This record gives sequence, structure tokens and C-alpha cells, in this order.
Amino acid sequence: MSPLATRHPFRFAVSLPTDLSDIAAWTDAVRRIEDMGFHAGVVADHFTDGYVAEPMVALTAAAMVTSELRLVTGVLGNDYRHPVLVHRMAALLDVLSGGRFVLGLGAGWMTSDYEAGGMALDPPGVRIGRLAETITIIKGLFGSEPFSFAGDHYRIDGLDGLPKPASTPRPLLFLGGGSPRVLRLAGREADVVGINASLTSGHLGRHAMVDLTAERVAEKVGWVRDAASAAGRSPDDIVFEMNHWLVRVTDTDADADALLDRMARRFEVDPAMLAASPGVLVGPLGRCVDTLEARREALGLSWLQLDAGMYPNDLEALAPLVAALAGR
Repeated sequence: MSPLATRHPFRFAVSLPTDLSDIAAWTDAVRRIEDMGFHAGVVADHFTDGYVAEPMVALTAAAMVTSELRLVTGVLGNDYRHPVLVHRMAALLDVLSGGRFVLGLGAGWMTSDYEAGGMALDPPGVRIGRLAETITIIKGLFGSEPFSFAGDHYRIDGLDGLPKPASTPRPLLFLGGGSPRVLRLAGREADVVGINASLTSGHLGRHAMVDLTAERVAEKVGWVRDAASAAGRSPDDIVFEMNHWLVRVTDTDADADALLDRMARRFEVDPAMLAASPGVLVGPLGRCVDTLEARREALGLSWLQLDAGMYPNDLEALAPLVAALAGR
């Protein structure tokens, strides 16, 4: 079955602002995101490299000043919190927001976080194994009965997960990753799957761009879909998400091509490869609309975060794109 058997509507997401020096201005900016038609506000989970906000606290604040905006952790580093605590925070935020919370989880990857926090960065297989257990625990705690679990990393003994969520049967589960093992886990477990570069190196760079060519993204989508089918799920029920590390709505095609050429030279990659990468969106409005529609047709990408973890410098420039495609 092709990725297009179900065509999910476009949903746009953006990182919440990180400047907390003026809380009234921060509140206005969050409300503006909702007013522009964005589906979701996202907070990344890092405490180095300039990241400021703790996701669950920031999203709770955003929930109090919005009424429709989805609130997404993009994504919680599994090693930073015990799954019982994650469930408890997620359940309460889901209640406080009236069922608008989306729980994004990941295995953890940024080396600087682990080093600065004095945490051991275990091999990928160990971290992914812990993440798999966390998913089992959190889903179990969202159930109606007390939950027990005994695994290699965690043990839960007859715990009743409270409060019960506003969402039925639980908040949406978002899993993001770039390796086969993580994406196959996501295919078995997640409602929304973020397709990322493989970040086993622990930092971003040219290697991440090369791992997000159109061909590589198609392969990663295939891992998710195959795992979903093997688990008895319909792959077409999964919503596929993509973060964009480069987004620019330009006045002309020439402006777009010049920007792509400059960026390609900076990172020593082919301009055509860069332009075709699903993590890049550059061009006049019509070209951007056509590009996103083509990527949804070919890859199933419909949930689109128009940044890569940091609040865009020029949010207003994205308004026409959101207006043109949101919900279609």
C-alpha cells in the first residue's frame, strides 16, 4: 500500500519563543502563534547550546493563555526523567489543557547535555531499550487499572496512574528519530512519527544534512511503515512529521536559488540535494506550497515544524504559507 492511501491534512508547528525577559511579550507571542493558524507549539528538551525553557513548565504556561493550540514536547530526553514522573506531568498537562497535549519522547542524543549534566551517555542500544520500556510504562499508567512492570531498566509495582487524562484513551504519542531501531519502535508504538537525521555523533553538522536527502527520508518512512504493518497496525494511521532546519519564503525563484547556493557552499553539499531535502523549504510562496504538496504525495509528510528547535526570527513571513495549506 502506498504512503498515500490516507492523506493526512497539513498541520503546522513552530517552537515557542525562548526570550523570557518580558513575560507579557512572551504571552503575546504564544497567542500570535495560535492566531496565525499554527496547529502546535513545541518546546525542545535541552539545557545546553542556548536552550532556555523546560518543556513541561513552558507548555503549561502556554496552555493557560491559549485555547486551541496543541502543546508538544519536541522531544523529552528519556534519560532526563523517570517515566513515572513523565506520565504524571503529561497526565496533568493534558487535563489542564483540555486534551491538547502531545507527548513527544526520544532516547536522548545531545552529547553536551549529558556532559554538562554529569550523566552517562550509554550506547544507543541501551538508550533505545530504556525508551522502549518507558513507552510501555507510560501507556500502562494511562490505563484504567493499577499497572505493574518489571524490565531491565525500570520496575513499577501496582501504580495507579493519576490524574486520568482528558484525552481518550491518552494523549497522542510522538516519537522522533533517525535510526532504524528508533523508527521501527515508532512504527509499532507512535501516533505521530518525526523523521530526523541519525544523530549518533551527538551533535548536528553536515552529516545530518546528508542523512536527510529525499532518498534517505523515503527509506526512513519505509522503516516506520514496515514496522507498523508487522505489528498489525495500519501504516496509514500514522502521521509523519518533519522539522525544517532551513525555511525561507522568498520573493523570487532567483532569491531562493541564490540562498540555496550560499548554504550549499557553506556546508559543502550539492545545491540540488539541499533544495530537494525534506528538511529544507526555500522559495516563493507558490513554490513552497507545491513542494510541500509533492512531499506529502511522495513521503506522507503532513505535520510540518517550520524550524528545527528554535523560535524563528521572522514568524510573520511564514503566515502566508500556513494560511495557504493549514488543514488542507
